Amino acid sequence: MRRREFIRTTAVGAAVGSSMTRPWSILAEPPPETTTVRIIDVGAGCLAPQMVADDLLKADGFTAVEYVKVKGSVANKTLSDGGADFLTIDALVFVLSADAGLPLVVLGGVHTGCWELFGTDRVRSVRDLKGKIVALPNLRSSRQAFVASILKNVGLNPQKDVEWVVHPPAEAMRLLAEGRVDGWMGFPPEPQQLRAKKIGHVLVDTKSDRPWSQYFCCMIGGNRDFVRKYPIATKKVVRAILKASQLCATEPERVARLMVDRGYASDYEYMVQMLKEVRYGRWRDYNPEETMRFYALRLHEVGFIKASPQKIIAESTDWRFINELKKEMKA
Repeated sequence: MRRREFIRTTAVGAAVGSSMTRPWSILAEPPPETTTVRIIDVGAGCLAPQMVADDLLKADGFTAVEYVKVKGSVANKTLSDGGADFLTIDALVFVLSADAGLPLVVLGGVHTGCWELFGTDRVRSVRDLKGKIVALPNLRSSRQAFVASILKNVGLNPQKDVEWVVHPPAEAMRLLAEGRVDGWMGFPPEPQQLRAKKIGHVLVDTKSDRPWSQYFCCMIGGNRDFVRKYPIATKKVVRAILKASQLCATEPERVARLMVDRGYASDYEYMVQMLKEVRYGRWRDYNPEETMRFYALRLHEVGFIKASPQKIIAESTDWRFINELKKEMKA
């Protein structure tokens, strides 16, 4: 190992270790059943915990940690097809995937809200979106499902009361600035970019606005076969990501620098801002099962899924690992 790499790895490990205890039971754990793990990278800054967890994973017995770059719209399919082993992404993706029968299993929550719904000056509240244009990168996505549930929450009909148009994120934000679309649901680093450029204003901030702020936003999921075949490895991966989440909460500048240096983020200032805004390190404080139930109910209300919350929870979640880690990793 090169000297610079050694110093960086030691610094990350020390920072995490100082914020989380490591019980003797963990030290006595057997090695993972496999030393290779593949984690999906959708390019979202708020997923920093999984992107900076590789040093922790290597320290816990994994010799090969691979990040598989895919577009967010196909991340769940890549995971279910066996192209990767783990994914951290918003809960709505997992609810939609479970409803579609994809062989994924949700393992725990990482952090609360990071989505922000923006509107133009002529849209002062969510109700003002009635008769207006809302931009999306694609239809039948978790982003559309999230906006639809927000509209339904204030009494609007997502199928009739707004016009949905499809544009890539950069183009959609430009159109929002020009007033040619009225709404856009931003996912990091898009909200940070919009605020920096003074484009539009926030209608709903899922970090602080109820009921969205009461539930996890992004959660950890695994390929069902991997989880069944490699339970020790699965537990180690979940633990590493949760430890890295603590590091995001306590050392945002350090994590931002790592994200930029490793090519996972391009703008250091946006990254620091996002890490300070999102509530990391609070994975004990929220209930992952209640999160899945909440979003399943919301998506059922707006016609995005057919399965009941009970079926989704029974067939597509596994809380064994998170429950064990809550006991082992004391605050």
